[in-house]
Amino acid sequence: MFKKTSILLSVAGMCLLAGCYPTSLVDQQKDMSAAKGEGDNLSIGKVQKEIKVGMSSADVVSALGSPNMVTTDDKRREVWVYDKVSTEGMAATSQGRGFLWFPRDANASVSRTQKTLTIVIKFDEKGLVRDFAYNTSKF
Repeated sequence: MFKKTSILLSVAGMCLLAGCYPTSLVDQQKDMSAAKGEGDNLSIGKVQKEIKVGMSSADVVSALGSPNMVTTDDKRREVWVYDKVSTEGMAATSQGRGFLWFPRDANASVSRTQKTLTIVIKFDEKGLVRDFAYNTSKF
């Protein structure tokens, strides 16, 4: 009697675990990003909302963080460049799930998309924003 109950509980537990299989690579990446505390803190919307001509370099750092590159122009005024590259992926199988959480089809299709965001902020002689521009691409 004890042996049959133990086997039934084990089978029921395995059936419950079979529903825990993540459905896509994107879900796994979102879970990993959330666990690491990562977020999309640099975006076109943030630049449009936060960056204004005349603001100080300290305010820019507060809004966007540290730049990836700092250079100077021919008049020795600073130019800051922010570069962000992100990759999104999606995996799909046509066969669904196999035993427990292992996929049946080992030939899953994967598609990836990369996005880039480049922000250039130009400062005047006093260290205030005189101009800024941004560009985005997706491939």
